[in-house]
Amino acid sequence: MGDLPEAVLFACTMNSVRSPMGEALLKHLLGHRIYVDSVGVRAREIDPFAVEVMDEIGIDLSRHRAKSFDDLEDTSFDLIISLSPEAQHQAVELTRTMACDVEFWNTFDPSLVEGNRAARLQAYRDVRDQLKKRIEERFTLDLKPAH
Repeated sequence: MGDLPEAVLFACTMNSVRSPMGEALLKHLLGHRIYVDSVGVRAREIDPFAVEVMDEIGIDLSRHRAKSFDDLEDTSFDLIISLSPEAQHQAVELTRTMACDVEFWNTFDPSLVEGNRAARLQAYRDVRDQLKKRIEERFTLDLKPAH
């Protein structure tokens, strides 16, 4: 893996579920070493289920303010992690004007799940846990001291 990126951007379709989760998880783990932000192709208010399942693991998403790629003030990211096909397309467009790596982590949108509250919450937990696992694997050498 080598060096940690200095700045990571998570991107998804609405910046209301997946990318805020990714941003919050990476900030929680490595926010003292990496600048982390998130955007969506379009911006929609934070999803209350996302807030609830992140709160279960002690991470507060309630103050997240959604923004789109157009709202980005700083575009000097080393790595963009896109979590939806739409965001991947937008991220690749950004690389025309910005030198950065793009990784596509196609991640299910839990807001598409229908059913009772418990079933819907479980879908959000699954996405949270998958993102946490991917982040820990991607940045693993930097999370744990070398033996």
